[in-house]
Amino acid sequence: MKYAALFLFFLALLFSACSKKNEAKLEAFSPEAFAYNMGDSSEVDATTRVKGFVQIQENGMYKAALSYQVDIVTPAKDTVKSLMTRVVDRSSKEKMSDTPLEAQFDLDSTYKNGNYTLIYRIKDVNSGQTAVSKAAFNVGD
Repeated sequence: MKYAALFLFFLALLFSACSKKNEAKLEAFSPEAFAYNMGDSSEVDATTRVKGFVQIQENGMYKAALSYQVDIVTPAKDTVKSLMTRVVDRSSKEKMSDTPLEAQFDLDSTYKNGNYTLIYRIKDVNSGQTAVSKAAFNVGD
């Protein structure tokens, strides 16, 4: 009887461990940012990839919604918040393994030459999870 109870305990433990779903964790990876001199200003192009977002299956399509804002840190270590914000809705007939997020904006002549950091602050609209991705870029020579 003692061994039967022990066996049932381990069986229940095994069953509960195997039945838990692995929750996807929002993750941003492969960030890149580049600044191009446009004369009186610089154009910044940036991208990062995101995976682990919740996808809702509806009418044979997988749908995801991500919101993000882009901040930059200047060479003087000042942070310019929400330089741009965006919400993207993605849909696909197949489950998406990851998706790119892109940013493009101009920095006028008040932004001095030097090393900057671009920060993506990303939120999965369906799960509320957040992730951060950073990329360095240089303005000027």
